[in-house]
Amino acid sequence: MTMKAAVTTSPGNPNVIQVQEVPKPDVKSGWVLIRVKAFGLNRSELFTRRGDSPGVQFPRIQGIECVGVVEQDPSNTYAKGQQVAAIMGGMGRAFDGGYAECVLAPLEIVVPFVSDLPWAILGAIPEMFQTVSGSLNQALEIQRGETLLIRGGTSSIGMLACQLAKTKGVTVVATTRNPDKQQALLNNGADHVVIDNGSLKERVRAIYPEGVNKVLELVGTSSLKDSLQCTAKKGMVCMTGILGNEWTMKDFTPMGDIPSLSRLTVYMGESADLPKELLQEFVEEVKKGTIDLNIDRTFQLHEVAEAHQYMEDNKASGKIVVEVK
Repeated sequence: MTMKAAVTTSPGNPNVIQVQEVPKPDVKSGWVLIRVKAFGLNRSELFTRRGDSPGVQFPRIQGIECVGVVEQDPSNTYAKGQQVAAIMGGMGRAFDGGYAECVLAPLEIVVPFVSDLPWAILGAIPEMFQTVSGSLNQALEIQRGETLLIRGGTSSIGMLACQLAKTKGVTVVATTRNPDKQQALLNNGADHVVIDNGSLKERVRAIYPEGVNKVLELVGTSSLKDSLQCTAKKGMVCMTGILGNEWTMKDFTPMGDIPSLSRLTVYMGESADLPKELLQEFVEEVKKGTIDLNIDRTFQLHEVAEAHQYMEDNKASGKIVVEVK
């Protein structure tokens, strides 16, 4: 038995991703065979494709998340045809991931849900929701009445983080490098929008002289030190994203770059951070229309290389989804 898959043949530019006929995975104990219906693209997959993710061997079917239906589960935990998401746990890196018609995923990274939403919408949810929920609630521990700076506000994570923070009674300052996207951030619920030219400290403190309580850092190491300078006393910065395309910092002096009493953390969530109850609750909020996922564009499986180029060119203002038909 064979299936179609978008295979990253070697490290390189988006053209190294080629749609091929490959063997369908053989079912084994402790794993679930899922027929993939859709998956979201993630910035980390761009770095994996370039060869920047340690330990990844090529060729590799990438994809750290997917949604679909169960084809076979030897443990009988899930019935054939049951809707599930699979996320993280080495998917698309240590073993083949979701850029395919089928994926074999470890039982522990499979999360069930029930919904009649279109697959293209459901495909945007797992990694985005898990990352946002974990960053805001587990890492930053946001509380009603606090101020939150979202650096990288027009990303899919940034847009959703703003919406979820507002439901918690948090005041949001969102950033963008593009003045043309300012209104989109306001429409998304941001209380203030700051144009990011690389230095935010003075402009953020013009709004909040004492600084903000929390910062969700989605640009990454290139702006991290500046984000730390935006915090109020005992404020916290959580680095979750690397939109700035830099993994490491060239110069960092903890006693100096971190203001006294401020805190710095990171969020690198796993599937265990996405309880099925939370996922189902979020899916239902999307269904009711209380959450807007800000899906930018939907591609098909044979267009994954094009979708990667679109992501690398920073053309998206929201989540990129790939449908598998």
